[in-house]
Amino acid sequence: MNTRHSLVNAQWWDFTSLDQDLVDRCASLSLEDLQGLNREHCEVRIYNSLDDMFLSQALEYLTCWQQATADNPAGICGPVGPVKQMPIVAKLVNELNIDLRHCHFWGMDEWCVNGQAVSPDHPLSFTGANHRLWYNQIKPELRMPERQLHFPTHDNLASFSQSFADFRCLKMQGGLGHTLHWAFNDPLPRAGEYADAPPTAEQYQALPARFVQLHPISQIQNATGLTGRNLTRVPDEAVTVGPKETFLCDEVSIWYPGHNQNPFGLRLAVLMVAEKIKSSLAPISVLADHPKVTFHIYGPSITSCEGSISA
Repeated sequence: MNTRHSLVNAQWWDFTSLDQDLVDRCASLSLEDLQGLNREHCEVRIYNSLDDMFLSQALEYLTCWQQATADNPAGICGPVGPVKQMPIVAKLVNELNIDLRHCHFWGMDEWCVNGQAVSPDHPLSFTGANHRLWYNQIKPELRMPERQLHFPTHDNLASFSQSFADFRCLKMQGGLGHTLHWAFNDPLPRAGEYADAPPTAEQYQALPARFVQLHPISQIQNATGLTGRNLTRVPDEAVTVGPKETFLCDEVSIWYPGHNQNPFGLRLAVLMVAEKIKSSLAPISVLADHPKVTFHIYGPSITSCEGSISA
């Protein structure tokens, strides 16, 4: 295992500690190369329209919910980022008059401050965003009961984790973070038992829903997207769904509309999952052992990773 220091922060592990040959290979991949990485366990779907992409993401909510019955309740786990699919979800449910009484929904993560999850009325709360952007927009008579909404907090992690075993989560959607995370499954600090070597892929796969400190890259990414890069407004800790719960879901569905401008990371994620190159330095790569991972990519966002300066 390559144990060179991170180029970002020597106190953390991350993808900059990967072998340089892998990094160089990844950077040269074209959009056609990514499409060529389709495997039985790894599918790559390309969209040329963001409208089509977000409609497709919203439809995954509905196709999961439509499989739920009284005897076999089921649902989907969804991210806050992307978010443009959420109002579409509510509009489709209302227009098609879909009864969600047997359906479930899982949130992925939530910010924490001083070890406690922020309240839903916090301006950055993911729980609050889910309520505002789709749940509260659905007609009351069509909504699933609040007890069938599962959001992680600092004091319910055991029951939150258990809910993935108690009810069938057909898909776990996610965005792709700059650390190659889904949810807040960031690389770990370079400390304690992992001071000299990162956790193995198998150790990382076993991590459950938990409290986490955010990697500096994740803090910067979220400050860029949420607070105009005011880092003082973005918490540095959170609770998150883990790989353990992810492997209980039938499918993992990763959405990349390009808003976070990370064409290198997207290339690296697809390559490592498709070719089963597993490393906790790029956390999403540990999902290479999942039976079904689908990457949904906005094609025009896959720009060059070659260095250049132009006017």
